[in-house]
Amino acid sequence: MKIIGAIILSIVCFSISCSRKTVPANNTIVNLTEQVDYSNIDNWAAHPYKRDPSDSVPEPLQNDYVQDTAVDIFFLHPTTYLDDNLIKYPPKDFISPLWNANLQNEIINNKTDNSTILYQGSIFNNAGRVFAPRYRQANYYAYFTGDTINARRAFNLAYQDIKQSFIYYLEHYNNGRPIIIASHSQGTTHAKFLLKEFFDQKPLMKQLVAAYLVGMPVEQSYFNAIPVCVDSLQTGCFCSWRTLREGYLTEFIKKEKTPVLVTNPLSWDTTSNASGRNKNYGAILLNFNRIIPNTTGGRVFKNVFWVNKPRFFGSVFYKEKNYHIGDYNLFYVNVRRNAVARVQEYKKKIKENN
Repeated sequence: MKIIGAIILSIVCFSISCSRKTVPANNTIVNLTEQVDYSNIDNWAAHPYKRDPSDSVPEPLQNDYVQDTAVDIFFLHPTTYLDDNLIKYPPKDFISPLWNANLQNEIINNKTDNSTILYQGSIFNNAGRVFAPRYRQANYYAYFTGDTINARRAFNLAYQDIKQSFIYYLEHYNNGRPIIIASHSQGTTHAKFLLKEFFDQKPLMKQLVAAYLVGMPVEQSYFNAIPVCVDSLQTGCFCSWRTLREGYLTEFIKKEKTPVLVTNPLSWDTTSNASGRNKNYGAILLNFNRIIPNTTGGRVFKNVFWVNKPRFFGSVFYKEKNYHIGDYNLFYVNVRRNAVARVQEYKKKIKENN
């Protein structure tokens, strides 16, 4: 029974991260003033000039794989630094390795590369070149600490790294290419700021194919000029969803007072119309090289995307109702195809306007 339990646990983690597993901090203090050198390719978790897990293509999709090198994806990964000592033994000040990840922490870097970069970043490698900066991410528990002042500092430090990496990317790699911004969880916390600062009512808006802001809420009034995508081919817009079992809402979401924009990742609209399991072209869970079609269907409900209980080997034992770690992977093929479709539509519009 223990072996069976371990197998089931591995499956239901959706291969991203059994998200409460502790990753201990280095004892090295994070340098708060030093800037990250993004000319050093080691400071990128994914980069087109090196081989990394974002280049991986599931075996069933390899025959159709042709990368579009005329488009770039800037992917911001979710939290992979989890040390609950931040809550158990709260530091007295911000000068602590508990607040932000050290970029030299190989445990964190390996977890990032072999989880989110492989299982999420790879979704977009058919649509373009994938860039994913390493950044001094805030500890997962910074979302829950009572020390809101230092938590804000931790998130600000993380965003400053992302901002710096994006500026470096624009100056050295973009060369006018169309851009997809993609993110999950903490990555989306920062991607919202990035879009607001660099795209919203800015000249760079013309290069935005679309943004996939997944796992965190995007408020209706957050952007001034970037609309939510309302169909599968709209460009210059964003998609966003949080995945929960139908009938369930987290306590945090129940307390939300601001209306949130939600996209159905099976139909790519924002209506409450349900999409059946037959519209789900394939999830990727434990086995990266196995596509599982018809895993789940769903519908937009208020601030979230409600889905039927996923079907996969061992799902009868799966009782979890919050599918945050599967926000992308439950819809892997749908998102992959959609990114390519939006790129093609973007190019079509550019050609028509020239």
